[in-house]
Formats: sequence, C-alpha cells, structure tokens
Amino acid sequence: MRLLPILLLAACLAPAGAQSMQLQPLPVALPKPLFEGTPTPPKVANLEKPLGKPRPPFLAPAGTSNVALHKPVSGSDSDPVIGTLEMIADGNKTGIDGTYVELKPGVQNVVIDLEAKCTIYAVLVWHFHKEARAYAGVVVQVADDPDFISNVRTLFNNDANNETGSGIGKDMRYVETAEGKLIDAKGVEARYVRLISNGSDRTPANHYIEVEVFGKPLR
Repeated sequence: MRLLPILLLAACLAPAGAQSMQLQPLPVALPKPLFEGTPTPPKVANLEKPLGKPRPPFLAPAGTSNVALHKPVSGSDSDPVIGTLEMIADGNKTGIDGTYVELKPGVQNVVIDLEAKCTIYAVLVWHFHKEARAYAGVVVQVADDPDFISNVRTLFNNDANNETGSGIGKDMRYVETAEGKLIDAKGVEARYVRLISNGSDRTPANHYIEVEVFGKPLR
C-alpha cells in the first residue's frame, strides 16, 4: 500500500544528472543554407537580433520525433499559388524552387492534423530561406479540434497589431534562415497545430517550406 509514495519520493530525490540523461537533442536535420553569412536585418519594428552563430541544441525527452511528417495538412487557401498543402509536411526542407508552397496575400493559415493527441515539445517552421525575410503576424497555436474552438493555446505570436485576429502578440519578428524558427511548446498536449502568417517585409504572399512538430503520441 505504501509502495507508490516511496517510489514517488525516490523519483523526487533522484540526482539531477540521472534525470538529465533522459533528455536528448531534437533529431533535427537542417537543410543547406541558401545564402551565406549573417543576413542584413530587414527594416521592420520589433525585430529579433540574429544570433550570428548556430542555434543551441534543444533538449527533449528521449524518443521524441517529428509527429507531423506526412500528416494531413489543410488551410485557409486550399488552392495555393505555388505547390500543394501536403508539401508542408513532406520532409523536404531544401527551400529551392519546387519545394515550397505559396499562399495568397493577406492573413492565411495552415493546420496540421497529427491524427492523435500528442505531447508536443517543439514546433519548427521554415517559411522561406532563399533570402533574409521577416514574416508578419506569425502565430502558432494548438487545439483539440480542427476548427480551433476547443482548448486553444497559443505557443507563439508576433502579431503586434492583432491583424490576424489572434490577439496582440508579445513575441518578436525574426529573420528567416535555413535553421528555421524553433518554438518551445513546453510539453503541451494537442492533436492539431495551426500556423498563421500575414506576408513578409518582401512580399504580401505567404510561404511555407516545411513544418516539423516534435513530440510523442499520448498512450
């Protein structure tokens, strides 16, 4: 009868090193950069300063994988100008012509159905990395239903003016590179992932090369 409390106490008293050994860097395979050097920052407000060096590894529990790979993708623009929606989760991150999707100008979104509720540790998105761009109104949300009515949670929001209708965001805009934008999901549980954008400093159109969602299906 007292075994469970004893096990819980042992887990709490376990050395920090034993717990950290359960964490591993995300298995991210980065594409080849399509431009060299530190990009010239676009002239936009609230812009995050580029690191100028590789991003530190992101640690997550062992066994974490890209649960979005080859999963169904839908969106507000069902007939993209370039490409098809399923390309957003096809595993091709090269960013060259023929590997990205262009959605129409204005506020657009894409939704990935993970097909099962998952514990999500990170979302990694590549909009476009053939040149340095800063996309606007970038919002990443998760929910329990495809219409984003039930249990909606926002993981990232750099929409400073609420142009997307997602509320005023406090996150900064950033420069697109081959590393993509990694968003800490903090172990949130959800089935659907929605990404919103509203053009960039270079074009009113919206682009996606790839979206990876790192997590584990709930048992």
